[in-house]
Amino acid sequence: QVQLVESGGGSVQTGESLRLSCTSSSHTYTTYCMGWFRQSPGKEREAIAAIDSDGGTTYVDSVKGRFTISKDNDKDTLHLQMTTLKPDDTAMYYCAADSPIFTMDCTIASMTGPREGRIWGQGTQVTVAS
Repeated sequence: QVQLVESGGGSVQTGESLRLSCTSSSHTYTTYCMGWFRQSPGKEREAIAAIDSDGGTTYVDSVKGRFTISKDNDKDTLHLQMTTLKPDDTAMYYCAADSPIFTMDCTIASMTGPREGRIWGQGTQVTVAS
């Protein structure tokens, strides 16, 4: 069964905003390292934002100052607020969860590359026109 479900993607113009959501089917994800990834055709999937169990966040340089990752533990929901969107932000966006069973770190670095047991959502498309 699908454990994470993304929503909120769509088509916008340069400079506009979107708010992505990722709903978990398990309350145990409050203890996980949660993150957002994106992938464009012909490019590798990259981690762009991460949030740990205490609410600490890290971002890849290309989205710093524009994107904000947050979570609502009561609703088991992860969010990505995206502002000042650019055409280069066009991609499929995925949320993911890394279990503390496999890693005690929660940063962009720790989410980069494969991770045993990582749980993925199905993705939501974001398209930014100039």
